[in-house]
Amino acid sequence: MKRTLSTLTLLAAATFGTAQARSLADVKASGVIRIGTNAEFKPFTYFEGTTMKGFEYDLGNLLAKQLGVKAQWINQPFDSLLIGLNADRFDLVISSHGITPERQKAVDFSNPHYCSGGVILTRTGGPTTAAALKGKKVGMQIGTTYVGQVRKMFGENAVRTYPSNAAAQQALMAGRVDAMVNEKFYNVEALKATKGKLVEGDMLFQEKLAMPVKKGNKTLLTAVNGALATVLKNGEYQKLSKQWFGQDVRCK
Repeated sequence: MKRTLSTLTLLAAATFGTAQARSLADVKASGVIRIGTNAEFKPFTYFEGTTMKGFEYDLGNLLAKQLGVKAQWINQPFDSLLIGLNADRFDLVISSHGITPERQKAVDFSNPHYCSGGVILTRTGGPTTAAALKGKKVGMQIGTTYVGQVRKMFGENAVRTYPSNAAAQQALMAGRVDAMVNEKFYNVEALKATKGKLVEGDMLFQEKLAMPVKKGNKTLLTAVNGALATVLKNGEYQKLSKQWFGQDVRCK
């Protein structure tokens, strides 16, 4: 999603990129592709008990199958994922990373695997438009691309950051902030869970989401793009997307 990293974290990620990443041949020889994610973002990757689930989890498994290997999922805090990637703890990251110029300096991105955008979420009667949000407090998960965009739109003092979307949502429910700006599909889950206590407002901006590989790992990047193209074409992506969202979320 909208989740991002600070400039210092991105610099750290780029600094770690000196060791040799596992190539496609290495991954195939091992029979396993190691995928880093932050499984705290329903419906993309999340835990139900001890079982990881989600749209991106299922998509990653489909891509691994196309590559002829098994997926080994490694759950990490979001802001350590690109550092872990460039330190060779994972081969691939699938965790709703928006493509930004800053991130592109640290990693290489696959073709987008879905498109989304930042949508207002508020309590019933709260601000639902950009105009109504001016002068209000917006709760957001720290380390996201959306934080910077919302600050540009509404000012540095508009945003209150929290360690997770769940914590920001709790602040919203408690009235400590006036609204959130979330990835639009996250809002679907939030609206279901709160049963009428929250409402959705306008989309403020759009975003393309993609899967990072280590900078310069061309063979793996080409293979991931090829696997993604295959599942987009053969109907598997559409089936998965409709299962999780009721619609096709590919970029058009």
